[in-house]
Amino acid sequence: MLGVSTYCLMDRPLHEALDRLAAITSLIEIMDEGPHFVQDASVFESYSGNFVLHAPYHGMNIACLFEPIREATVKVMTDCFTIAAEIGAGVVMHPGYYAWEQEHEQADRQFKKSLQCLWAAARELSVIFWFENMGDMHFFNLRTPDDLALIEGCGFALDTGHAHINHCLPGFLQAGFSHMHIHDNNGKKDTHSPVGEGDIDFIPVMAALRRNHASAVIEVKSFEGVKKSMRVLEMI
Repeated sequence: MLGVSTYCLMDRPLHEALDRLAAITSLIEIMDEGPHFVQDASVFESYSGNFVLHAPYHGMNIACLFEPIREATVKVMTDCFTIAAEIGAGVVMHPGYYAWEQEHEQADRQFKKSLQCLWAAARELSVIFWFENMGDMHFFNLRTPDDLALIEGCGFALDTGHAHINHCLPGFLQAGFSHMHIHDNNGKKDTHSPVGEGDIDFIPVMAALRRNHASAVIEVKSFEGVKKSMRVLEMI
């Protein structure tokens, strides 16, 4: 069964979102920030399904050249790992960014420094994590398949909508991935539209998902859009 992200219910409290999503899926990805920020694992005690945590990303940068900010970001990520370990969840993270082209190589070194800390925490807690490919945002890491070398040895979460607006979804579908975010767009703006409301061809997407035996969640803006996406994908 396809999972669902709480992104579609960010206007509701987390417990309400979990109640509504648990009725339609056994895999829920929590957008772990804003109104759905998870401070402890107790919120999950009454649910029997499987979970993924999408680590906080606003204000976060594991590749930051400013060392205090990089260290604080790693702390936020490892705190997320701790809660994930308690509920047996995997963690999706953003791969960081740099502000100026001249800082690219230095930012890569900062990313690798952060990665060592993340690997250590993941091993200690027995947590799996994946880096998500980014959309059409200048200076963000991991926007095209050529950027996968940066996260070599790490898990990869393929975001279909982000790949599509960077015009490289077919290339990413050929790469190995362990988790997927499913949403649609018209190739110009990251709208997180329901499947079928953009121009992504989801036949090869679903074929690659099955080929990789990956988990997947629908990450669209509305609950009605989730149900529409499920209906469309069930036909593929």
